[in-house]
Amino acid sequence: MNISVNSSSISKIARFSGFLYLFIAVCGGFAFFAGYENLLVPEDSAATANNIINSEAIFRIGFAGDALTFLGEIVLTILLYQLFKPVSKTFSQIAAFSRLAMTTMIGMNLLNKLIVLHLLNSADYSAIFTTEQLHALVNLFMTAYGFGSLIWGIFFGLHLLIIGYLIFNSSYFPKLLGILFAFASFGYLIDSFGTFLLPQFGAFYTVVILATIPAELAFAFWLLIKGVNGKQWEKRALVPALL
Repeated sequence: MNISVNSSSISKIARFSGFLYLFIAVCGGFAFFAGYENLLVPEDSAATANNIINSEAIFRIGFAGDALTFLGEIVLTILLYQLFKPVSKTFSQIAAFSRLAMTTMIGMNLLNKLIVLHLLNSADYSAIFTTEQLHALVNLFMTAYGFGSLIWGIFFGLHLLIIGYLIFNSSYFPKLLGILFAFASFGYLIDSFGTFLLPQFGAFYTVVILATIPAELAFAFWLLIKGVNGKQWEKRALVPALL
């Protein structure tokens, strides 16, 4: 991650980061809501399987959306590291590694969608399993995809908390954005841990996680429109880092 960056290039990095944030939001949002949640019918395996069969194109596009998401996340992770390294190299590394861990989990989670497609399109499985059993397996792997999202949400919660701290102490981003990121962090952590520990309140956690979206969108538009003051960033880079 030792990439040479100066004040003239950091603004371009900031704006490209903003673009990637929005790109990831569109791809990831479609993959989760249209390519997963809209097709999953809890406690009705047959309906879930039929939804995927009847909307296979959307399901496959959702898979591509997930793939584009984790590719974009890899690039964005490095760019964010460059943006916040002057504040704290250590905390910037923690933020980067936690986001990369999340990205790895997103990539691994795609296996669940691939298995679903394989189960529904392979004649071998229809010859071995009854229709009810096949549908139950499809529902199992769709549910596993959702659980995978909750697991990567834990890594993402840590990332957001650290980024919020870095924003708050940066002097070249509004402190309010840092506060919003901290709020978003707790939203993801509450959603993940709450769903595992207190699943009966699942609807509440869904509201919590949706309430965290404004933080990243606000930061994305700030980066895309305002970018970062290169001179202020360079000035901060000359000051000893926090840690």
